[in-house]
Parts: sequence; structure tokens; C-alpha cells
Amino acid sequence: MRADTAGGSVPDLVRAAAERYADIEAVVEGRTRVTYAELGARVERAAAACMATGVEPGDRVGIWAPNTLDWIVAALGAVSAGAVLVPLNTRFKGAEAADVLRRSGTRLLFVTGTFLGASYVASLRRAAGDGPGTGPLPGLPELRHAVVLSDDAPAGFSTWKDFLASGEGTGAADVRDRSAAVRGTWPSDIIFTSGTTGRPKGAVITHEQTLRAYGIWSDLAGLTRGDRYLIVNPFFHTFGYKAGVIACLMRGATMIPQPVFNVTTVLANIAAERISVLPGPPTLLQSLLDHPARDAHDLTALRLVVTGAAVVPLRLVERLRTELGIGTVLTAYGLSEASGVVTMCRRGDDPTVIASTSGRAIPGTEVRVVDPEGRPLAPGLPGEVLVRGFHVMSGYYEDERATAEVLSQDGWLRTGDIGVLDAAGNLRITDRLKDMFIVGGFNAYPAEIEQLLGLHPDVADVAVIGVPDARLGEVGRAYVVRRPGALLTADDLIAWSRREMANYKVPRSVRFVAELPRNASGKVVKGALRDPVTG
Repeated sequence: MRADTAGGSVPDLVRAAAERYADIEAVVEGRTRVTYAELGARVERAAAACMATGVEPGDRVGIWAPNTLDWIVAALGAVSAGAVLVPLNTRFKGAEAADVLRRSGTRLLFVTGTFLGASYVASLRRAAGDGPGTGPLPGLPELRHAVVLSDDAPAGFSTWKDFLASGEGTGAADVRDRSAAVRGTWPSDIIFTSGTTGRPKGAVITHEQTLRAYGIWSDLAGLTRGDRYLIVNPFFHTFGYKAGVIACLMRGATMIPQPVFNVTTVLANIAAERISVLPGPPTLLQSLLDHPARDAHDLTALRLVVTGAAVVPLRLVERLRTELGIGTVLTAYGLSEASGVVTMCRRGDDPTVIASTSGRAIPGTEVRVVDPEGRPLAPGLPGEVLVRGFHVMSGYYEDERATAEVLSQDGWLRTGDIGVLDAAGNLRITDRLKDMFIVGGFNAYPAEIEQLLGLHPDVADVAVIGVPDARLGEVGRAYVVRRPGALLTADDLIAWSRREMANYKVPRSVRFVAELPRNASGKVVKGALRDPVTG
């Protein structure tokens, strides 16, 4: 059975890619160039080290690091040892990361050293340094080992080099037996997302769901052997890990990971590495088109762009095609609870369809738009988007109540998004029941931000909404009721927020109000906050 069909596993895919594409470059990182055969060997070595440190099938292994070759090797090594991968958002602060690690019961953690000027290890120690555990972080009693993906590590943590060396006593046959035993029906990863309650929830996705979904994604996008794929989308997200790493493994494309979005670096990479594939949010593509030094770089190898996660202006699609000569521009819609992909445009679709919709349901998927009573609506009428198919999660990790709220008995997933289907089945997302807004491609959830802002001693009440922003698409605005006698300023609260939460969650503006508008049941009426008179 092929590794990219239902029933296979991610370890099957890694082994198949190492054999099928042995001499093709798998990953390029600066001067380091690794073939698929070499990548397969590195993954086996990482899997051996996971086994040597006691990782058993089904154990959760976390990774909190930016896009690098080491991320790919560590993640695929853990999954090849039968573990369930738990990727952590690199924008998280220590408390946010510790919460996900605690709730997932992570046993082994891979963590970067310093990234964007912040020490991830130090932030974790502040958040989870005290507790009943005896491992590297006592506040995370189930965490047994932590590995820093660098040459230096503090006491209680291992370096990447030492970790890999620890697996040298594990036989190659044992590693291959372990990876061959991984079943397609087993969970492969838990992608944590936040819902309306603000409490992180982990969508559990299996190996076969991932492989089938991204085999389809690769086919629809037209990804092919020999493509050179610049992966700017973060690996902690399905857009970076699955539409990136997994898809490249399936098709023999070369991965060029970029840890931070910087348009100058993107331009340089496209020219130097002859990049042919560049998925990303509209913000990235707009920055690329508008960069003053764009024409100084050779971008002629670019042939495929896939975007989504926000409204895509028709003008953007036209400019990508005319100014850069990109043959294929596609839009898509997905969410973690459905393996990250639900609808996609097709090659050959009219530019207006690509710009105004997220395309049609992928094969094996049903999409409905329903009224508040769950009754299907006719084309053109807005309602909640429901999804059913092979790729819908089995549920949220150890959260039956939250699972029951979104998954029906007959398999329909409530997305919480409001959309409209046209007569051809193309989906247009128009609003969000969850009030989520998207900051430069990152999903921001008001309830979660409100929960964090409520911890400030001078905040009595708070509501957050998304407001338009020319650069990022949308940013947060907080409406705050101060505690009596408090002298809190907007600058004070924004500065405090930057210390306490991921940057994309930080409100860019603050409005102080005497009280928040509420309905009879006590819920904040956010529509009133969006009204120009109020806002």
C-alpha cells in the first residue's frame, strides 16, 4: 500500500520518501543540504533517541520551536517512535506553553534555545519551575525529558547532540520494527486551538486522516517532484507542517524552511533557491508584491501560490498572475478540527472565484450551511458552516464536553464560522460565530484574550473585537472598564499585554468605557462595540 493513501502512517511515508526520492534534496537550510535518503537516516536516529529516553507508543511529545531542519527531524522522529506530536505556537509565552504541555500530559519536549530575543527555556522555568514533579520542570509532573535544539542546555535539559547520542545503543532493527508497528488509525498529532471559552482544546487527528487529506491537497494544488517549496507558514500550524512537510514528503518536493516571516529574506530565498511554491496568508503575498526591491530579485521560478485564512482581494490574485507571472493561485479554507483542509479552489477556476470564495469541498468531504436550528439553507443564504468527512477529528483531547458541543452523533462538525455556498458549491466565509479574527495569518480568539486581560489588577471588565488593519488584515481592540480608582492607561495595558501573551493576541488599541453593552442574558453585545458611534 502506498504511504500516501488511507491506511498508511507518517513513518511509512518517511521510509517511502527516503527510498523513492533518495537523491533529491529534501531540506535546504543555509549551507546545509540534506537528501531524502539522509533525512530518512536522521529521522531514524531521532526515533532511536526517543525510544532510548522511554517514549512509548501513544506518549505525547511536544515541540516548541521555529521552522528548522531540526524541527522536521525531531517531529518525524517522535512520530516514527509511535508518539503523538503536540506542536506549540512559537508566539506563546511560558504560561501558555506550560498550560498546553500540562493538559496534554507531554512526556518529552523539544524546545528551541533563544528565538526572537526570548529564552523559551527561561520562560518555561518561570511558568513551571515549581511543583510536585521531579523532571526538568517540576510544575509539569508528567514531563520526563526536555531537549534544547542547540549546543547548550541548562541543568536538567539535554542538548540536541546529547539526545541523539543517547539512541546509539538502540538497534536499527528495533527502530524499524517500532515505526512499522504504527497503525494508520492511531493519533498522529494533537493540534491545540482555542474556542469560544478561551480554554485551549486539542484536536486529535490520525495518521491516515493526515495522509489522505494532504494527498488530496497535493493533487489539487499540483505539487510535484522537483518543486522547491519555501515554508514560511509555521510548522506548529497545519498549513506549515501538513501542507508543507507532509505534502513535500509525498511528492518529493524540496523544503526550504524559513523561521521568521521577513519579506526581504523571502525575496532572497526565492531568487537563490529558485523557489517554485510559496503558500502563505494574503499579508505575506501583499508584502512581497509591494516590496521596493522586488524587481531586483529573480522570481521567475514561482509557479504556485496557495493562500487563505483571510479575505483575498481580487486585485491581489490579478497582481500575482500579471506582475509575477504565477501560473496557479489558489485559495482554501480549513480548520484544525478537520485536519486543516475543507475546501479548495481548483486549477483553472476563474480569478473571481479564487478571490471571492475558498473553493469547493475536497473529495470525501461534505459541506453544509445551516440555520440556527440546523436546517440546510439554500445557496446564497448565510448560516453556520458544517463539515463531515474522513478528516474530521475524533474529538478534543480528554474533553468530552467540548467535543459534544461541536461534533454531532452523525459526524457533522460545527465550525463556528458563518458562510455562504453558491450554486456551484463554492464556499465564502463571511463572519465567525466565535468572533475569531485573523492577525497576519494567526487566529486570535477574543475570549482567550479577554481571559488574559482580566488578570490585570486594574481591569474590572473587558471585551475584545477585531478591527481592520492595513498591514495585518485585522488586529485586536480592547474595551475596558477600569476598577474604581484605577489610573490604568492604554499604553500601560498594551505594555503589560506584551509581557503576558503572544504578540498577535496583544490589542493594538484600548478604549476605556464606563460599562460594556450587554443583553438581557448578560452577554456582551459586540455588535454595539463595532458600531462607529460606540467604537
